[in-house]
Amino acid sequence: MSATDTHMRREINQIPDVVEQLLTHGAAAISNAAEEIRTRNPRYFLSVARGSSDHAATFLKYAGELLLKRPMASAGPSINSVFGVTLDCTDALCLSISQSGQSPDIVSLSSSFASAGAHTVAITNSPTSRLARASHVTLPIHAGEEQSVAATKTFVTSMVAGLWLLAELARDDALLAAIRALPEQLKDATRCEWHEVIEVGNAHSLFTLGRGPSLAISNEAALKFKETCQLHAESYSSAEVLHGPVAIVDPGFPVIAFSAHDATEKSLAEVADTLTERGARVFTTSRFAQHAVHLPIVATDHWLTDPISIVTTFYNMVETMANNRGLNPDAPRHLRKITETT
Repeated sequence: MSATDTHMRREINQIPDVVEQLLTHGAAAISNAAEEIRTRNPRYFLSVARGSSDHAATFLKYAGELLLKRPMASAGPSINSVFGVTLDCTDALCLSISQSGQSPDIVSLSSSFASAGAHTVAITNSPTSRLARASHVTLPIHAGEEQSVAATKTFVTSMVAGLWLLAELARDDALLAAIRALPEQLKDATRCEWHEVIEVGNAHSLFTLGRGPSLAISNEAALKFKETCQLHAESYSSAEVLHGPVAIVDPGFPVIAFSAHDATEKSLAEVADTLTERGARVFTTSRFAQHAVHLPIVATDHWLTDPISIVTTFYNMVETMANNRGLNPDAPRHLRKITETT
């Protein structure tokens, strides 16, 4: 199968258009949700998600805490669906993220939060799903059908929808303008190439690194290496990797360090260079690394939208790597598109 034949490749190429579609058709829902949330003035935020959607929630955790200065915590769905506990979440805002909106445990916890005092918002590609019906507000991501098992365009549009809501809540005009500028920049990101990384597909294991909002991209990248390339990958914060995980780094051990142009970039670059000096083969999107291999990125107009461009280019690379390994990225073994857990 050639790269142009896969659903995954076509869906990566659709990312600029579906983000444009979200921006065109999602404004009223975002505006209405932001107005209601400002009226309620929640004291803290919760997130409910699994898999790639949980990585989007990690991104929104950092964005929300930085923009709104209120804590956001990821809640384990099993708290309610398995253990039967209802948490007291008075005055909370709950963001539930699921492309299908069908998993029973996500729906159960969201419903539990709604009954226990939280204002619940569903970010989903299925506005008629069980999750949407169980939530106070639904923000459709307008991504269209996603046929590849590995989520790409739904991950990006979930990030954009959530960030857009947070930017509206913060009344951050610069960030709102940067979000509106994304479609053209993402076109360039789908064409940006990371040829240098492709050959690490011959390795047996690798690390991905991030810090701050880019930790979410590191988490998503590690999952996609497993899903599409059958390659073991572990994600770490660049603040933690030298505290133990570095012990397994042999000469030539691959590391990909993701960094936006934000306040964490210089410290991540220092870790990337340290790992290079210890024998790792390190690739990084940071401008400040002196010894690691630099990966080109399409810069956006705001440091909080940079990770969206970076993950789009990563998808472009990992789909090619899967094909080079003789694997079909549309059909990872043992997986299916919708996994329903209880």
